[in-house]
Amino acid sequence: MPQPTEHSPAPVLLYQLAPLFLCTAGWGLVTVMLGPLLPTLIARWHIQDAQAGTLFTASFAGQLLGAWFATRNLRLSLLSGAVLSAVGTAALAWTNFSGAHLAFFAAGLGIGAGLAAGNVVAGNSTSDRARALAIFNVSWSVGAIACPALIHLSGTSHPHLFFFVTATLVLLGGLLVATLPSSLTEHPPSSANPLQRSPLPLPAISLALFGLSMLLYIGNENTLGGWLPSFAVRNSPAIQASTIALLYWLSELISRLAMAAILYRVVSETTLYRAGLALLLLTQVALIVLPHPAPSVVLIATLLNGAALGPLYPLIIAFLLARTGNHPGLGPLFASASLGGATLPWLTGLFSTHFGGLRFGLLVPVAGTIVMLLFSAGIVPEKRPV
Repeated sequence: MPQPTEHSPAPVLLYQLAPLFLCTAGWGLVTVMLGPLLPTLIARWHIQDAQAGTLFTASFAGQLLGAWFATRNLRLSLLSGAVLSAVGTAALAWTNFSGAHLAFFAAGLGIGAGLAAGNVVAGNSTSDRARALAIFNVSWSVGAIACPALIHLSGTSHPHLFFFVTATLVLLGGLLVATLPSSLTEHPPSSANPLQRSPLPLPAISLALFGLSMLLYIGNENTLGGWLPSFAVRNSPAIQASTIALLYWLSELISRLAMAAILYRVVSETTLYRAGLALLLLTQVALIVLPHPAPSVVLIATLLNGAALGPLYPLIIAFLLARTGNHPGLGPLFASASLGGATLPWLTGLFSTHFGGLRFGLLVPVAGTIVMLLFSAGIVPEKRPV
């Protein structure tokens, strides 16, 4: 694989990687579709909340397994990821509740394989890794935000059209991904990078710091995205949960777009990463210490939380790939990081129930943010002597 160029040439980002970005938007649709579809599926299959929760487990298990093996063969992971996501999504149009577990597992396999491989491809396409990864994550966010709108247009009482349209979009994305230059999806020869000869992409301590930072980021993102709407409604019934959710994801998307536009011109990667964590911590603490935050305060805090989170994950992956390059052993790191999405939201609910309020539950993401700040010294690039 050719070495990334010194600067971020537009042809690489806008033309060579365009098929990947389009396919990733499809994976964004599939990733978040269960949430807005859940009320319809519960009514369709006449199931209880506890039963419905197992569908999330099936999808998560598939994503973990798909990401685990994703970086061994990047092109195969991208193509099979699109096919599996499309097949799993289409199967939901006619399957029963039991079969839906297999469909969500297959879709999860595709999501995990495709997104993990896509991060590596985008991050190694240019020396301007953070910008490429920001655009890659923006494309996922576009699909995630478009999902509720597509469900509404398809008809919430009959989701079959949504399943078929989404499956078709993802499959078309897979066909486009097949046109990616082989130089972007092939591992370099082992002789070109001594790390390629090692089964581990990094020393154990560095590997743990990156793995935990990724886990805590994903846990933080899912915790705030899942619990802030409930916090807002309980604090002020006049606020709609859907409004909070939309503001949260939209602010994250906009901050990633801004990052791609201004990075290096205004602020360095290291400064942006630590500033994002500091802003995230301040807004989380504000929601906890203010006894009765006004609705306007909750709305502003939601916007700031999303904006602070937006650049963090692309930067973590950029810092990682700057050290590892296109190492085939990165898959388990991406897979284990997804555990954060399963554990931190659950712990937040546990703390909330045990201590009597979501104000206490939000201590979980606060603790995660503090740990990420402490770990930042071990993952950000070292300053080069002038």
